[in-house]
Amino acid sequence: MEILCLGLSHHTAPVELREKFAIPDGEVGAVARQLSSAPGVSEAVVVSTCNRVEFYVAAEQAAAGLAGLREFVSARLAPPEGAAFFHHATGPSVRHLFRVVSGLESMMLGETEILGQVKKAYASATESGATAKHLNKLFQRAFNVAKDVRTNTNITRGAVSVGSAAVDLAERIFGKLAHCTVMILGAGETSELTAGALQARGVKSIFVANRSYDRAAALAQKMSGTAIHFDEWQRSFHDVDILIGSTAAPHHVLTAAQLAPIMHTRPARPLFCIDLAVPRDIDPAVNDLDGVYLYDIDSLQSIAEHSMNVRRQELTICEQMIERHAVEFGAWLAVDPRRARDQFSRIAPEGGKL
Repeated sequence: MEILCLGLSHHTAPVELREKFAIPDGEVGAVARQLSSAPGVSEAVVVSTCNRVEFYVAAEQAAAGLAGLREFVSARLAPPEGAAFFHHATGPSVRHLFRVVSGLESMMLGETEILGQVKKAYASATESGATAKHLNKLFQRAFNVAKDVRTNTNITRGAVSVGSAAVDLAERIFGKLAHCTVMILGAGETSELTAGALQARGVKSIFVANRSYDRAAALAQKMSGTAIHFDEWQRSFHDVDILIGSTAAPHHVLTAAQLAPIMHTRPARPLFCIDLAVPRDIDPAVNDLDGVYLYDIDSLQSIAEHSMNVRRQELTICEQMIERHAVEFGAWLAVDPRRARDQFSRIAPEGGKL
């Protein structure tokens, strides 16, 4: 039995092309079932996310399976032609899937969301009757690979974006964030992403202040928060735990002189200030006040870059683990062990491409 993969991803294709081949979540199971009945194809799983669309099939013969897969994609979506599309034979297909679920092919190296997305795609294919012995074994093995990689390496450790760095620091200061109140000054994209990352970790109370009240209201509605007029933000500041500065003001919006009296009224309550603005919104002198923790965008980016470097150093270890799993799967797949060695040989890693 052969395992084939045809697809495109953020590595090979712009979003304008990826979206033409994207399949809605509610349809991936039905598409996989239809594909599994295509000429030359025995089993199928379809993975469709914002960053990749990939078709995995099991086939008795590689050439017939690939032809059936291409014909199906052409009829269902569009012809899969050009350099944006990759197609792999058995060995490279297995390695590719193992890399995908482990986060090694992700836009953000080591991210974990893709594992859940592939599990969901596999579950949809299984429920629709599109998988059987070979793809069941492959995808179950892939999920074990992802667990092995995440458990025994540092590929997922540390914050690798400004938002995730801010969240990690907030949890060090406050512990659980469910009872924290966030105030956003400005309605920029980075502040929205950072607030969203905090919200994903449990923050429920969010205030948004912007010089354009309409923009504040729009962002507040999007985040189930409360909009306030910019010239009134200090009146709502007493109970704020996390402040995100993201205005376009040419001067400091919050100074130590403004903040000191407020902090005196809440001596046992720390304040975490995240300054994402350039020029900076928050006077660096506030960091000298008791209970105030100030990080600007350069500080957060430095934390993220350090974590990403740690992840890159883990790549070799991850790839060695994936290689071991791939060879073991190949030994199970092939009746003739010599065939397994041929399919999964690293001597010519591109030799498996069709």
